[in-house]
Amino acid sequence: MRQVAARTVRRRLRRQRLWNGNVEPPLWTIFTDPEHIVRRAWNTHAKSAQRVAALRQQRPESAIVRLRSWREVQQWMGGPLRHTVAAES
Repeated sequence: MRQVAARTVRRRLRRQRLWNGNVEPPLWTIFTDPEHIVRRAWNTHAKSAQRVAALRQQRPESAIVRLRSWREVQQWMGGPLRHTVAAES
């Protein structure tokens, strides 16, 4: 949630252009637009947590990796999976 909210606020304040020339809508739309990305993240968080818990129950042998920052993502992608991803491309 922290990342979604911070990214949304940063993009809006900087009026950063996104894909196809879009920009983040005014921040007040968080409260009025049911499809706003911040609201969507908030509303789907519990459901995602339930899905992960169910996966842990159904497939305890599966590795579940939680990456909490872009830095962790970069480290993970640059680690042992680097060769796997390249081979699949």
